[in-house]
Amino acid sequence: MITDPTTEATVPRTEPLPVVATPAEADRPRPFSKLPEDVLREVVVAATAGLALAMGLRTVLHWQGLMSTAVVWYLAAMGFLIVLVRSSRGGLAATDRVVTTMIWSVGAIACGILIWLLGFIVVNGIGKISWSFFVDDLGDTSALNKGGGMRHALIGTIEQVGIATVISVPISVMTAVYLNEVKGRLSPLIRFIVDAMSGLPSVVAGLLIYSVWILTLKQGFSGFACSLSLVVLMLPTVTRTSEEILRTVPGHYREAALALGASRWRTVSRVVLPTARAGLLTAVILGIARATGETAPALLTAFGSSTTNVNPFSEPQANLPLTVYQLIRSGNKTQLERAYAGAFVLILLVLVAFALARIISTRSERRLGKR
Repeated sequence: MITDPTTEATVPRTEPLPVVATPAEADRPRPFSKLPEDVLREVVVAATAGLALAMGLRTVLHWQGLMSTAVVWYLAAMGFLIVLVRSSRGGLAATDRVVTTMIWSVGAIACGILIWLLGFIVVNGIGKISWSFFVDDLGDTSALNKGGGMRHALIGTIEQVGIATVISVPISVMTAVYLNEVKGRLSPLIRFIVDAMSGLPSVVAGLLIYSVWILTLKQGFSGFACSLSLVVLMLPTVTRTSEEILRTVPGHYREAALALGASRWRTVSRVVLPTARAGLLTAVILGIARATGETAPALLTAFGSSTTNVNPFSEPQANLPLTVYQLIRSGNKTQLERAYAGAFVLILLVLVAFALARIISTRSERRLGKR
């Protein structure tokens, strides 16, 4: 009890209440952005013990492959980590520690494989890039001579992917509008078909166009036939992504437009689609990146060519994935160098497309958040 000098009255002392975590805060998962030092210490000890055991077994059993040694090392390290943590903190802590370590290790392995793959292509391909690579083709260059370029493949890729984009994007966006805005009777069936097409192997799309367009209709190999097979692959990707983008448009936008007397179609064309413009552009770029690197459909429909063919509706035509595949199969050193250069350009195009999609998506989310 304390005395207030102004009132001569006693006022009870107020003690601060202890801070108790709410159930939501208690159940909040821990972020994996940083590993504590004790975790790192235990992981290093377990990894060292596992490596020693794996190398010992390799020496005794005379293993030859590195993959088997790596698998035994990983499993032994997990086992030692379980024993080490369980002996000091119990089974629950051991399970948590092992799962955390597995998440970090699997992520590191995936990133390492990707970096190794990109580095291998860049190291072997970037030195072969020159001005002639973009302005010459392989029509007048033999397999053993230096020089030549990928002009024919670059032109074919641009034309084939461009035609596929022009055909698939309107169909995909309208299908997404039907699924998300109209929600008609056929929505479940269409969504089921789109989901099934999402897992369709690319070679099946090539076989479809080959059997219908080339064998049945007798149209022959061409860049346009390859574009039709790419349309089959782009449709589910752009449709599903566009549908998810349209779901992010706030519902009160539609309600406000309908309250002002706008029709459903006018609401979609003047309110929903402009609001989701950046997201829809992201969906288109993802579809383009999906189609740019496909080889199997081009092998069955475009057939490939070593000369430049600017007419996609007549005669076989080359593109980058198909040309790289054909050059790799030759086994010649000069052809392999050209193939690495083509693969480097192809990976660069796909990375640029995904980077643009990510940038546009991030800006779209920021603008929508500000609104």
